[in-house]
Amino acid sequence: MAKLSSINKNNRRIKLSEKFFKKRTKLKKIIMNKKLSLEERFKAQQKLSKLPRNSAKNRVRNRCQITGRPHGVYRKLKISRIALRQLGLQGKIPGMVKSSW
Repeated sequence: MAKLSSINKNNRRIKLSEKFFKKRTKLKKIIMNKKLSLEERFKAQQKLSKLPRNSAKNRVRNRCQITGRPHGVYRKLKISRIALRQLGLQGKIPGMVKSSW
């Protein structure tokens, strides 16, 4: 089990990134638009830099929903490889069996 503080910190980052998503995308479009004047683009860049750092999508860490483990997490399932194996051994995932040869 991961530290609760790191799990909570990541959850706060997720909420912030969802909250500021539209604002960040609008500002990025303005910054990337070459047809606008340099001053407008620079102002948009300053507004973007004033937003909280943790509101960026790439600051969010993929963590296991069950254990909070940061490494070895399947994106589709949102659980770690270890939790997946445990659920498979308990028979909670249909069609998944432990291999043996």
